[in-house]
Amino acid sequence: MKVQPYLFLDGRCEEAIAHYRTVLGAEPTVLMRFEDGPDEPPPGTLPPNSAEKVMHAELRIGDSVVMLSDGNCAGRAAFEGVSLSLTAADDAQAERLFAALADGGTVQMPIGKTFFASRFGMVADRFGVSWMIVTPPAG
Repeated sequence: MKVQPYLFLDGRCEEAIAHYRTVLGAEPTVLMRFEDGPDEPPPGTLPPNSAEKVMHAELRIGDSVVMLSDGNCAGRAAFEGVSLSLTAADDAQAERLFAALADGGTVQMPIGKTFFASRFGMVADRFGVSWMIVTPPAG
């Protein structure tokens, strides 16, 4: 059994995929649009003109897979009570990842040395997704 995060970006999925490709090196492995489905969605479940929006996507980020969707395309994505955690190989990578995710986002806790990590910081990116960046202590 495994647990995987599934992000509903409410209409900004394609933009998020492009951003995560650039800043995290994410590779899309699956991308299906609502118009690709074999059946019409139930009436009233999607706003007009959303056929080209992303119904389901999967991104490989390092050894992990994050799933994404435009969801109901309402433009009100909310990510509360959850964060995605990125383990960096070293402090330089942690600083780079943090800065890239903070661009257009909100720093929740500046990145720095802590008692449990050589680097740790928290940021909500431009899509509202909360990330924790950590470099474990050496040894």
